[in-house]
Amino acid sequence: MTILLMLVQIIVLFVLVMLHVAYATYFERKIIGHMQVRLGPMQVGWHGLLQPIADGIKSFFKEDIIPEQADRPTFMAAPIICLVAMMTSLAVLPFAKGWVLADINIGLLFIFAMSSLASYGVVLAGWASNSKFSFLGGLRSMAQVISYEIAMGLSLVGVMLMSGSLNLTQIVEAQGNSILGMYLLPQCIGFFVFFISMLAETNRVPFDLPEAETELVSGYCTEYSGMRYAIFFMAEYIGMMVMAAIGTVCFLGGWNGPFAVPFFPPLWFLLKIYLFMFIFIWIRATLPRYRYDQLMDLGWKLLIPLALVNIVVTACLKAMIG
Repeated sequence: MTILLMLVQIIVLFVLVMLHVAYATYFERKIIGHMQVRLGPMQVGWHGLLQPIADGIKSFFKEDIIPEQADRPTFMAAPIICLVAMMTSLAVLPFAKGWVLADINIGLLFIFAMSSLASYGVVLAGWASNSKFSFLGGLRSMAQVISYEIAMGLSLVGVMLMSGSLNLTQIVEAQGNSILGMYLLPQCIGFFVFFISMLAETNRVPFDLPEAETELVSGYCTEYSGMRYAIFFMAEYIGMMVMAAIGTVCFLGGWNGPFAVPFFPPLWFLLKIYLFMFIFIWIRATLPRYRYDQLMDLGWKLLIPLALVNIVVTACLKAMIG
């Protein structure tokens, strides 16, 4: 019975996440459209509400082209690796107290492990395509992810020190004793480093160099088409959701509402996730792309030193206050 219940929970979570991914694309196109004084999708359904479904059907039935000289097994496996890694990360996210598939003690570490695994899918896609553009895009992505995962991991050490745990539920509960019930203010430096690293980790503007159309055609997924191409972007939007959820859990008090308002906790959690998603989209509509040397300089010369300073300051304050 327990296994059956777990399977039902997994299926429900999977369906809800796929709906989120479909309508996150609609959400993005509409917001950017209005920011640029356009209407965005309008043709399929009322105000374009059925556009994500039409796009999904189109991707499913488009011809799946595999280059003749590609490494076929690796080429086909790469998008699945990205998607499965991101989907697996959702298992440890607590949408409310008790609303989590696997409440493990190393939840934060588990998510980092899965996000690192997803980067293998990207670099394998570039290599298996047997294309110089794809291979260069895959290498760029791997270098970018390694650089910014170091900064992101270090930015969350302050949160671990303050909460004394890697369990995501316990991190949320520990924030009850902090300013405004969240770690946003005492860990403002860590939050700044985390937020910038989060944009780079998910290949979002201004750090979308692995798939920069003006430089690399379409980066690591240049040779992909049809549903395999769509799977990469499903993984990207799930990754955005996962990173937004980590930011919510570690810095914004998780499912707790402002001023301890007793209201449906998962709703607060989702609202905070969509606040992050809106900021992602706002930045995409606003900022130009970084050059690659600027991207690497920012990660290694600014964000990592800042994160190390934050760790030292947090540890010293923790030792003094007890």
